[in-house]
Amino acid sequence: MDRKVIVTCAVTGGGDTVGKHPAVPVTPAEIATACVEAAKAGATVCHIHVRNPETGKPSMDPALYREVVARIRDSGTDLVINLTTGAGGRFVPGDVKPAEAGKGTNLATPAERVQHVEELRPEICSLDMGTMNFGPHVFMNTPAHLAAMAKAVQAAGVKPELEVFDSGHVRLANHFVESGIIEGTPLYQLCLGISWGQPATPAAMAYMRDLLPAGAEWAGFGISRMQFPMVAQAVLLGGHVRVGLEDNLYLDKGVFGSNAQLVEKAIRIIQLLGHEIATPQEARQMLKLRNHA
Repeated sequence: MDRKVIVTCAVTGGGDTVGKHPAVPVTPAEIATACVEAAKAGATVCHIHVRNPETGKPSMDPALYREVVARIRDSGTDLVINLTTGAGGRFVPGDVKPAEAGKGTNLATPAERVQHVEELRPEICSLDMGTMNFGPHVFMNTPAHLAAMAKAVQAAGVKPELEVFDSGHVRLANHFVESGIIEGTPLYQLCLGISWGQPATPAAMAYMRDLLPAGAEWAGFGISRMQFPMVAQAVLLGGHVRVGLEDNLYLDKGVFGSNAQLVEKAIRIIQLLGHEIATPQEARQMLKLRNHA
């Protein structure tokens, strides 16, 4: 049956992709422009990280978020804004004293991780629902910290997007839903192919989908060369989709893509499968969003 599919574009992320692609957005102006271009290409939502404009490294600076959001809102683009709260969760054990933080650790308090969300009040923010080995380091999100972050962003009228990288993350998120920490209809994002979580395979996506509570809204994505196969798989399984340079740099093998081009390709796949793209206003109604500027 035909349905409306929400397309999220994750425009830059915080990974080490600057220099590996000629047009990964770095400055607030570049990030905001990428979001506007993705929206014009048909994206419903833009998922936003910020980077240090001088180094390209990930940043938690509220001023950078402030500028990106202001530029998008001033553009007049009808776009659902989704800000990350993922920064501030990295732990690297010290070489001599593993209990002490080593170089590369950026652990922050729940309040620090959501301060930009409370100030800017986007319609959605990500909430990473678990601790895992994330590449070479540990991505640490304790239940107590997640509960504090969830309560803070919801008090600001922002809907948490429950990012789950493995089955245990889904189970914790489900517990948050059942216990009332997450209010209303939950929104899950199945994040596949990241080392060392669930692989980006049809079986893994179906398994994760089957763990979700009845009535939940969900989207899914795969990274790198599995981005577009997972677009098709998410649509076939009844979910929404995510693409963008945070997750994949290529439009085709050996061919760099822009955020807008990745969105356009995802939309072609969705339409070939017989579905329509949700407008931002339709997404607001589907997800019961608040805080529309």
